Amino acid sequence: MEPLVSIIMGSTSDLSVMEKAAQILNELEIPFEINALSAHRTPEEVREFAIGAASRGIKVIIAAAGMAAHLPGVIASMTPVPVIGVPIKASLEGFDSILSILQMPPGTPVATVGVNAALNAGILAAQIIGAGNPEVIKAVVAYKETLKKKIVEANEELKKVKYPYKTN
Repeated sequence: MEPLVSIIMGSTSDLSVMEKAAQILNELEIPFEINALSAHRTPEEVREFAIGAASRGIKVIIAAAGMAAHLPGVIASMTPVPVIGVPIKASLEGFDSILSILQMPPGTPVATVGVNAALNAGILAAQIIGAGNPEVIKAVVAYKETLKKKIVEANEELKKVKYPYKTN
């Protein structure tokens, strides 16, 4: 089994956030890899990874961005593979990371999800892969149906909540 998605973080301290992307990819049966690579501490390895990603069959890269937050942009500058940046709430409530991902120069796009929203990054990666893979799209649709069912069930539970002035 060869990975289609690569989850990258600057250090394993981001794993508690990034594992949500791994969990959804696993649930959707999309092969993935997880690595720690630092744009500042291991720049040569980041370059080697980014340049070789497409030839290894990687279709989407999910990269964490905390503190200095350069990893998603640096990777995007060296690969034709779509990069999804996950801002990590490491400082300034994650706002610094958001801006570093959003403010990429023309020609070097990085998709961005919310702060610590690795689950959404995993779903977005699945949707990108699904554009050319009907089985993956089917799995994404089924997953989204479960979300719909949760809300329907939640509303049934809310009907049981009683207040003197509650009308439903």
